[in-house]
Amino acid sequence: MTDELLLQVVREALFLVALAVAPPVGAALTVGLLVGVIQAVTQVQDQALSLAFRICAVFGALIVTGPWLFGQVSRFASRVLDLALWS
Repeated sequence: MTDELLLQVVREALFLVALAVAPPVGAALTVGLLVGVIQAVTQVQDQALSLAFRICAVFGALIVTGPWLFGQVSRFASRVLDLALWS
């Protein structure tokens, strides 16, 4: 495997990792911000409330985007294995 090919694979892997974590992290950030605003307005200072909603949002995002993410990861793994076997 040449250096250029290895750099391309690493670049694709890093992009795939960023793409895979974007939906759950985005959901957690959005829900955390909304719950934080609601807690500030109502003066409720319970940290478990925010955590529970964020966990539910992360699992929801993973359930919704899970099949698509699995397809992306499996296509990447297939391409890497093909490169490793044929080079």
